[in-house]
Amino acid sequence: MFRNRNWFGRNVLKPKNVHSLDHLKHLYTVLSKNQNVSESNRGLLVETLRSIAEILIWGDQNDSSVFDFFLEKNMLSFFLKILKQKCGSYVCVQLLQTLNILFENIRNETSLYYLLSNNHVNSIIVHKFDFSDEEVMAYYISFLKTLSLKLNCHTVHFFYNEHTNDFPLYTEAIKFFNHSETMVRIAVRTLTLNVYRVDDKSMLQFIRDKTAAPYFSNLVWFIGNHVLELDTCVHNDMNQLSGRTRLSDLVAEHLDHLHYLNDIVCLNIEDLNVVLIEHLLNKLLIPLYIMSLLPAKNFLNSVQKEKQISISASLSLFLLSQVFIIINERHLVQPLANILLKGSPAALKKQENSSSTSSPSFVCKNLKNSEEVTDEPSDNSLASFLQNRNVVFNSESVDQVNHLVDSSAFSLNITDEEKEQRLAQDIIVKSGSFLEAIFVHLRCKENDYSVLFSLCLLYAIHSNDGIEKSSLKAFLSPGGSDSEIKYNVSFIENLIQIISVGCQQGCRVRLVTLELAIELLKKLVLIDSKSILLDEHFAAIIGTKEESTSLLRTFYKNEDIFLDTFEDEYYDIKKRPLKVAWLMMDSNLLLQPTNTPMTGVEFSKRLPCGEVERVRRAIRVFLLIRDLVLTLSEERESQLPLTDRTTCIPVGTSLDLNNSDLITCTVLSKDGSKTRRFLAMDQNQLILVEPHSRLLGWGITRMAGFLQDIEVTGDKGESNCLHVKIHHTNTGSAFSAKFLFDDHIRCMAAKQKLVKGRLKARKEKMVQIAKLLDIPVGKQATVTPYNMLSARHQSASSVLYGSCYKTPISVSKTLAKVGSSIKYQYVSDTLSDSNKNTPSTSCESSPKMNRLSQVEELQLFNIPAGGLTSVTRDSLQNETSQVQIAESSCSNFSGIEADLGESQINGDDSAGNVKTV
Repeated sequence: MFRNRNWFGRNVLKPKNVHSLDHLKHLYTVLSKNQNVSESNRGLLVETLRSIAEILIWGDQNDSSVFDFFLEKNMLSFFLKILKQKCGSYVCVQLLQTLNILFENIRNETSLYYLLSNNHVNSIIVHKFDFSDEEVMAYYISFLKTLSLKLNCHTVHFFYNEHTNDFPLYTEAIKFFNHSETMVRIAVRTLTLNVYRVDDKSMLQFIRDKTAAPYFSNLVWFIGNHVLELDTCVHNDMNQLSGRTRLSDLVAEHLDHLHYLNDIVCLNIEDLNVVLIEHLLNKLLIPLYIMSLLPAKNFLNSVQKEKQISISASLSLFLLSQVFIIINERHLVQPLANILLKGSPAALKKQENSSSTSSPSFVCKNLKNSEEVTDEPSDNSLASFLQNRNVVFNSESVDQVNHLVDSSAFSLNITDEEKEQRLAQDIIVKSGSFLEAIFVHLRCKENDYSVLFSLCLLYAIHSNDGIEKSSLKAFLSPGGSDSEIKYNVSFIENLIQIISVGCQQGCRVRLVTLELAIELLKKLVLIDSKSILLDEHFAAIIGTKEESTSLLRTFYKNEDIFLDTFEDEYYDIKKRPLKVAWLMMDSNLLLQPTNTPMTGVEFSKRLPCGEVERVRRAIRVFLLIRDLVLTLSEERESQLPLTDRTTCIPVGTSLDLNNSDLITCTVLSKDGSKTRRFLAMDQNQLILVEPHSRLLGWGITRMAGFLQDIEVTGDKGESNCLHVKIHHTNTGSAFSAKFLFDDHIRCMAAKQKLVKGRLKARKEKMVQIAKLLDIPVGKQATVTPYNMLSARHQSASSVLYGSCYKTPISVSKTLAKVGSSIKYQYVSDTLSDSNKNTPSTSCESSPKMNRLSQVEELQLFNIPAGGLTSVTRDSLQNETSQVQIAESSCSNFSGIEADLGESQINGDDSAGNVKTV
């Protein structure tokens, strides 16, 4: 009884309504009585802190008196008192979580100003937390990021003190720019971007003068060390899953760095951009990325002389491609493109010797820890560089390692004697330009490993909006504006050579390389959709088309899988065009080209494995080069796709079914539903309709699909049942169901109708492919079939001949319906003498096929002087004169090839419909 009334216990004064001012007063009382943290009250303090955040958020939206009481009692001071004690991570985590929730959910600006007014937040920011605890680190950096989201022109003054030049929110956060945890690094980048977006001149000037140089300098060093780790990872054995996972993480991290740098330069803060671009060009991009394109040479660090400060040329091409794809800032990509397209090591060396600026260099150093960001004075060499757009560069070894003088100064000491020693070093540098070094990697040697990266780099440079088109003449029109040739002949010939090699059987050029070479060729030679390609170069491309056609012709097979593969590859090319930006995100490209699908690499990015994949590759090569030729010829595609799927009858279309052949059936779906439908057939489509509710003799389409995509199988248990699967329908998805007919007669009629329609539709598509490959349609039988079904029909074809006329007498209807072309040979000198003296031959006197009746012997072939003529058996018996003419005309023939299709045997029988019983 007493327990229910709660007469005893410490919670006797706790209000019943937790969302009220009285509850906050109760929490204040609890904090006042428990200012010293101990083991006994630690749990109570954690629960109190959690409740304070909850009541403050409620009061911000419902009752302003709650915040008034919180500020009146200065309750944030209790938070500071708790932090200053050794309360342990348990209480610190809850306190940081409470502050994070509070600032994240507060909406009233007045309440926010009140919270920030007493400078308690800055005191919490600079508090020395135990960052060895991962949970404390996570909540702390999340708290700083939440505060940065509240920054604007008004709130920034609560964090930045202009009189003392103090900005703890920013300076404390950038200490963790290279933290081992990815989440922490991302939070720091987000915070810095939020700070840079605030339009406050005094704050930006503080960042420019005090923190920009050391922060950007250390950021560049961190990216450079990350790239060296990536280079080491590429050279290691990547067969193990852990190694490939690490490679993928490193590539993703480099992309994050580039996107972060691009976000900074896109803010268009001139002072920050000058410092950032200077460090990127002179400390990272030129010495580490560009110089690695040259033949192997050592950049020796003066401290670690055995360590090479360079990366592989292929990785350099890969990383530079990412730079030009992601960053479009003119002041950064323009000078970088000028060096790659116009510069050379010799010219840059000569220019550096006549300049007083220090040579760009990358020095691999180890940062002490995540809490130290050194300071480095920035020179003004970039200002003149941005005006002249000409980078001063030295191709010799790197400068001496920078030494930390103190925590706020980072100076570079280079004596004249040391400079002369560097100039005297014997480093072999190729006399050619950087563009020539890129062109060297366009040559297919063992495989297309470096070729793909060179194409990606040139494609990215050409597509970058920050580069002036006039500066691209280095590889577009080197002959000048007066030259008749408007493109780089050597470059175009390299591209054509890549395309030509890709058409060869057994080549080691991947599909993605071939497609990228074609896309780059289009960009270079098409001006306003008109080709400026020279005749000899266009003739070379026509030659590659013939090579691709010849390659695919060797794989041409008269079977279903070839037709399905051809159409699948065509639609795959149209649905998924090449995107270089996505391509450069794939870390698998840094692995040597492989041909096994077990690596998980996409088919277009590896070599084919097995016969099926070689057929797929040949089809795609043919389609890509055919599209290139049509584009250069300014012609429109008129033969592809083989099937226009847009012509499929839409759902809900009303059809006039009067005088149409219909079969009633019940459609059993996989979900168990039963629907009564009428099955109708168009020339090339299967249609399921239901009767129209208002128009007699009309129906409404509920499903339609092409006959060529149908698979029909019978049911052994039920003679009146068919299993029908359609791979492409008007609903956009595959259709699979069970068709139940009224009796087995209707079931057999429907199956015959569907099978014959499918065979005819697929044969028409194969004829279209044959025309594309320049295979004569009338001589398709000369192409060796690849399936065993045709071979079995050929061996079973017992064609009976007359005496000495070498004329086929009869062919069975069953044999004539074989879809594939069949060769027939004449019988010579095997008949009896009595038959030789017979002037004419009749069906009765000729030998018969044992398994076929005379009724099924449907068609005879006469060979008159004008050619082949199809006649019936009765006409042959009654018209002996025609046979005699055939005798004289056949005496000079040794063989004949007859393609017996359904359309020849039955006329338009397959197009006929089964009438409703």
